[in-house]
Amino acid sequence: MASVSATGPATVDEAWARYADPRRWSDWAPQIVSVRYAPERLEVGARGVVRAVLGVQVPFTVLAVAAPDWSWRVGVGPLRVRLDHTLEAVEHGCRARVVIHAPRLLVAPYLPIAWVALRRLVG
Repeated sequence: MASVSATGPATVDEAWARYADPRRWSDWAPQIVSVRYAPERLEVGARGVVRAVLGVQVPFTVLAVAAPDWSWRVGVGPLRVRLDHTLEAVEHGCRARVVIHAPRLLVAPYLPIAWVALRRLVG
């Protein structure tokens, strides 16, 4: 397990709006090219597919939603990762944090990518 956070000028409501609509994820997450997801907003139990760089497609399931926090499971078989996202108001903006539950070998290379995505989310 590991975590990363970033702080920026966006309000919690602005950052939550970017999280809550999976069709917007590619606007701020450089590792995501597109998302296939039927509901318009995050819903517990809903499933979708993230298309990442290099054409990689990864299924996901939304596990919990309690705005402005949410969790999802990404991957298949033994390569499943749980990500718990939180937003909190800070002076002059908000802080986004993600806790990543996965083997260290999977998490370590993803942390810098996650940090860039969170910076863009709250920027």
